[in-house]
Amino acid sequence: MVYKFRVILDAEDDVFRDIAILEDDTLEDLHNAIFNSFGFDGMEVASFYTCDETWNQEDEISLFDTGDIPGEQKVMSDYPLSDILDKENTKIIYVYDFINMWTFLVELAAVEDQVTGNQYPETIFSHGEIPDEAMEKNFEADNADHYNDEFEDGLDEDDLDMFEGDDSFEDYGFEENWN
Repeated sequence: MVYKFRVILDAEDDVFRDIAILEDDTLEDLHNAIFNSFGFDGMEVASFYTCDETWNQEDEISLFDTGDIPGEQKVMSDYPLSDILDKENTKIIYVYDFINMWTFLVELAAVEDQVTGNQYPETIFSHGEIPDEAMEKNFEADNADHYNDEFEDGLDEDDLDMFEGDDSFEDYGFEENWN
């Protein structure tokens, strides 16, 4: 079977690609198809993130094993598309280049029979031009002011000194050597 995806760039203008890929191909194959279809050089790190129906990010699936014990963490090449996506689970998030944070919403749009003679993966439709820069991301939590609200009770900086009145750190020279 062939999975047909719409890959939408998180940008002000409509920029998307439709990609056809075999269901037994891996997330790494989809990663390669995405960066090629958008014209990236493929030299940056990337990850997929599982998500729910409203695009809330869940588990990360990275390109490389970044775990403490080599081989313990599964990576993109370990996941056939059919293990992650199907007719009920159609959405996944893709982030390319963690400096610029190119973010894509990837949705399984159709599952069809393979066409004899077609090469997969293939970009079957392209719309829009990728902008010069990725959209700026806002990484603030919903309750960003919660920390400041907690200390609006008249405390001053001396009240927050962790070394004040504690002689247990004197032997280590923390005060003198603190950068």
